[in-house]
This record gives sequence, structure tokens and C-alpha cells, in this order.
Amino acid sequence: MLPTLKQLQYFKTLAKHLSFSKAAEACFITQSTLSASIKQLEGILGCELLDRSGRTLVLTEAGESVLEKASLLLRDAEDLVQGVQAQNKPLCGRFRLGVIPSVAPFLLPRFLPQLRDLYPELQLFLREDISRNLMIALREGRIDAALMALPYDTTGFESAEIGSDAFYLAVPGVHPLAGLREVLMEDLANEVLLLLEDGHCLRNHVLAAAGGRMLTANEDVQATSLSTLVQMVDNGIGVTLVPRIAVDADIDRGTSLKLIKIADPKARRTIGMVWRRKSSFEGNAKLLCKALERFMVETQRDVSVPQDVSEKSA
Repeated sequence: MLPTLKQLQYFKTLAKHLSFSKAAEACFITQSTLSASIKQLEGILGCELLDRSGRTLVLTEAGESVLEKASLLLRDAEDLVQGVQAQNKPLCGRFRLGVIPSVAPFLLPRFLPQLRDLYPELQLFLREDISRNLMIALREGRIDAALMALPYDTTGFESAEIGSDAFYLAVPGVHPLAGLREVLMEDLANEVLLLLEDGHCLRNHVLAAAGGRMLTANEDVQATSLSTLVQMVDNGIGVTLVPRIAVDADIDRGTSLKLIKIADPKARRTIGMVWRRKSSFEGNAKLLCKALERFMVETQRDVSVPQDVSEKSA
């Protein structure tokens, strides 16, 4: 006899809440029904999944193992249903997309209206988080694809590149380099580089682009978002590297910043999509990639044309 998907779903919910009453409420069933279902599951598996001896429920070692495997089975079952529906009509119904913080606020507000016009039946659910957490969510089936910056370790997943995202040097308007339209990384040896805090992949990409040729700010001087980082530069604390998609989204609006092209082919990152290998959502992920690729090309801002500060503030 095999466990049912419903039993596994009940167990996963119970493992999340570690309370029969709360899990039963979340599953819209009675507590006695939930308790009986878990007992049946334990009987089928021939082991106890929960330690009920204390004041609070605790998963046993076997319970931890079953939870991991049950989560994967439920994920694949959901993929099956959603994937068959997606084959009948592309990019319709639910699609859960994770996006990193250095991409989401700059690309999505401009791209989503166009995407809704292209695929009006798409129900896009978004989750913004750092790369490490998105990869975990992707593996566990809590999202269907992740929009990330590459390179990043995507071993065991499928991925596709969407476009190149070059870095620009952001300096205050009174900076000695502010009048230049292009700089070499070698010109920045004495500049203090401001960074995002640990955990953001943009931090690692910027450090890789700098290649150890710039001074890095004290660890006490770090930002949690790119917008905050730009404000720190505008206040003369240091300089930073800004990705092209943020430039195209006018991240310098309302500031005196000057954005300068960096004449180094390595001063860039790649925007890409990542999804589970053999996932039913592969077709939809590829369609999203193509739509994003076209959008990024069509909306690039001409940074070589200087903008007046008053114009940017309008």
C-alpha cells in the first residue's frame, strides 16, 4: 500500500506548523481527521514521523527524511498538473517567479505591463529574494523559475542567458572623473568602492569586475539595496558600480550622479533564467526569457547623452 498525495500534503503542513490544531485549520479539516490521516501514514511507512512525548511536536529522524521526499513528490505532482495545462496554452495560469533584489525593482515595473499585453491570461506570482534563497525555493518547488544574475552556481538546474548587463561607474557630480564618458578600471585604483552587504550576488559580481584594483569601504559602510548605495555615492562617501538595467530605470533620477561607461569587457554580469531540470515549466520559462531579452534591447537608455540634473528631477 502506498501513501496518498493527500496524506503527504497533510504531513507537510503539520511539519510546518508542528501543531495539529493549526495544521488542521490550514488544511480546512478537523483535527481528528488530520490525526487519523497521520496515523495511517505512519502505519503505511512503518515508522513514527513525530515525537509526541514532549509539550511540543518534534519531527523524528524518519520524519525529517520523509518530509524531504514528500516535498519533492508533491512538487513533481504539482508540476505535472500545471505543466499539462501550460502545454494547452502557453503562459497562462499560475507561474511563480523568483527575482533577485538587484533586478526586480529596475526591470519588472517596466516589463510587466508589456508582459500582460502579450499574455493576458498569465497569473504571475513574484517573490523577491537573494540568489541563495531563491535556489532553495526553486529546489523545493515553491517557485517555478528564478530570474538571477550570472555567473552563479546552477549545478543540477537548467538555465538560459537573457542578456548582458554592463556595469557603469557612478560618481558624485563634483568628482574629478565626472566629466569623462569612459574610464578604465586601472583609473580607479585610488577610489573607495561602496558595496552591498554580504548575501547579495551583485556584491560578488562588482568585486569580480573590480578585480582587486579598487579600495573597498569599511564593512560598517554597506548598503542593503542598490538605491541606498546610490544615495551614499551622491553624498560623497565613495563610488560604486551600477548595472545597466538600473541605469535604464533612471536610478540616478533626482541626484547629481554621473554614470560613466567602463571600458572593460569583464565589467559586466549576465541576466539569466533558472528552472528545475526536466520541469514542465521549461516552455514557459523560455518564453519569458525571449520576452525579457527583447525588452532589455528595446529599452536601453543612451547614457552617452548627458542629462541635466533638473531634467532628471522633473
